Amino acid sequence: MGVIAPLWIFDLDNTLHNATPHIFPHINRSMTAYLQQHLQLDEAAANELRTHYWRRYGATMSGLMRHHGTKPEHFLWHTHQFPELERMVLCEPRLRHVLKALPGRKVVFSNAPQHYAQAVLKLLRVADLFDDVMAVEQTRFRPKPDSFGFLRLLRRQRVAAAQCIMVEDSVENLVAAKRLGMRTVWVNTGNRNAPCVDVKIRDVMQLPGAVSRLV
Repeated sequence: MGVIAPLWIFDLDNTLHNATPHIFPHINRSMTAYLQQHLQLDEAAANELRTHYWRRYGATMSGLMRHHGTKPEHFLWHTHQFPELERMVLCEPRLRHVLKALPGRKVVFSNAPQHYAQAVLKLLRVADLFDDVMAVEQTRFRPKPDSFGFLRLLRRQRVAAAQCIMVEDSVENLVAAKRLGMRTVWVNTGNRNAPCVDVKIRDVMQLPGAVSRLV
């Protein structure tokens, strides 16, 4: 019996590409503007509430759904419009080579909406390397670290958690993955470690060198 190849589960933003310089500031501004318009708040109050819901629930959208009855489809569409996305996505030329070198199948699991995730993967020139893209719509708008999406992904892929390797920049999401029995890779440039992390790398380009510790 040979070793079963793993299922690699990749987060998208700040895992497969660097979203910090351009993408995240744009999303934050869009979300603040959405709260201003739909909750009749000034900019400071909207920004504070956006941050509060993100810290409390892991996603601003979750707080809006819970406390204001916001329709998630409406919120995600209006806050993920990128007329200049091609200029904003930072593409690492070696990413395709790195992903192709990994043994096993690969999927993306993102808290972003499907239209945005697909657009970014195309710009990164790696969309064809993934068997599935599980965006927040497929979690019934219960984003990571809620276990609902993780369990739904396992059913969709017909795999056990022990066969999966989760690659993420969010340690909270890795806690959920480890609790289910997945192996975990933390993409993080800081010095701290976490008990839920099996392997820590500075960026996804280091992943091939970590395969022997994971597979």
